[in-house]
Amino acid sequence: MTKKKTKRTTVAKKAKKDINVKKELQDTKDKYLRLYSEFENYRRRTSKEKIETIDLANKDLLNDILPVIDDFERAIKSLEKEKSSEMEGVNLIYQKLTNTLDKYNVKKMTINKGDEFDSEFHEAITSSPSEKKYKGKVIDIIEDGYTIGDNILRFAKVVTGS
Repeated sequence: MTKKKTKRTTVAKKAKKDINVKKELQDTKDKYLRLYSEFENYRRRTSKEKIETIDLANKDLLNDILPVIDDFERAIKSLEKEKSSEMEGVNLIYQKLTNTLDKYNVKKMTINKGDEFDSEFHEAITSSPSEKKYKGKVIDIIEDGYTIGDNILRFAKVVTGS
């Protein structure tokens, strides 16, 4: 009888050990999946942060270039009547600069006189007395606004009617 008891206890011990091994295997699989998921999240987050850092650096540089674009536009406006080779040179440089901005997804905001004032895109420099139909609307554009992708690079500076 002792042999039968020892055989039964051995089988019971093996079954218990088998259950423990399966449980340990399942726990290890769970830990592995969690660790893998955590690593994937880390990888995505760091790549996103890297892109944001580069975009921020580009944003500062592009923001510093915008006054140069404004100066070119003023120069072109004042020299419009001339058809000289200097004017062609200025236009060529201006086009190269705007093409470079396009390459970095910098777009000029389309704002027209008479548009409704929107504080999300416009910065009111001053308000001016105007006709009733222009109350709360853009009367004049002092400086064009620019966007980079969906973000605002520079707000448009406008005069509003009051």
